[in-house]
Amino acid sequence: MNPVLVLNGVRASYPGRPVLHDIDLQLPRGQWLALIGPNGTGKSTLLQVIAGLHRHEAGEVRIGGHCVASDPLAARRAMGFAPPPEQLPAELSGRQALELLAKLRGHPADLDGALALAERLQLDPWLGRRIAEYSFGTRQKLAALQALMGDPPLIVLDEVLNGLDPTSSWTLQQVLRERVEAGVSVLLSTHSLELAERRADRVALLQGGRIGRDWSGEALGALRSAEGGLLGAVAACLRVESGSAVEVDAG
Repeated sequence: MNPVLVLNGVRASYPGRPVLHDIDLQLPRGQWLALIGPNGTGKSTLLQVIAGLHRHEAGEVRIGGHCVASDPLAARRAMGFAPPPEQLPAELSGRQALELLAKLRGHPADLDGALALAERLQLDPWLGRRIAEYSFGTRQKLAALQALMGDPPLIVLDEVLNGLDPTSSWTLQQVLRERVEAGVSVLLSTHSLELAERRADRVALLQGGRIGRDWSGEALGALRSAEGGLLGAVAACLRVESGSAVEVDAG
């Protein structure tokens, strides 16, 4: 079966500053990939490149067989992307934002599934209120719902569990696992090594704009039972020196 996401030799930068260097990555269907790494190493940029929100200067990104650069609409239809909470339309209600997205995608029936998920995440009492009134965590829930709407084959999430209360975080993790077991692929960037180690099927370490390590299957299983676990493996990869600050959260 063809992978749902393929990156070949992807390079991306900001003015005067290269960020991503020759990224090669494939994500098969029905797999949860956690993307980890220190702050500033390019995780958010990589997800924005995949979502077509940041231009890549070299290489190719394909989603569901569609090239993000040459066929962006088809690529986006194969992907659910959680927008940054600050970019949600503040003057709309949560329900209006979901209705608008369902209409733009041409699938109004997708709204019913999103409303059912809203109830599971305890977001439904807020759907009639303006997004401007939402807390950060409530906005995160709405952003996650937008990514999940319509059962896309690829779900891309950037630190979407940040700010969620424990119950909502657990529920969203359960929803993601249900989607993965149904054949959906999940790409989640996170600073939580505990989440990556316990929940993901595969963990990729982005280091200096490159994929430094990629653990899956037996390798990830061995880390779970090893002393130090994923945290120890990441520390070894980053060659942390005494007193240096590496912003990767173990919790």
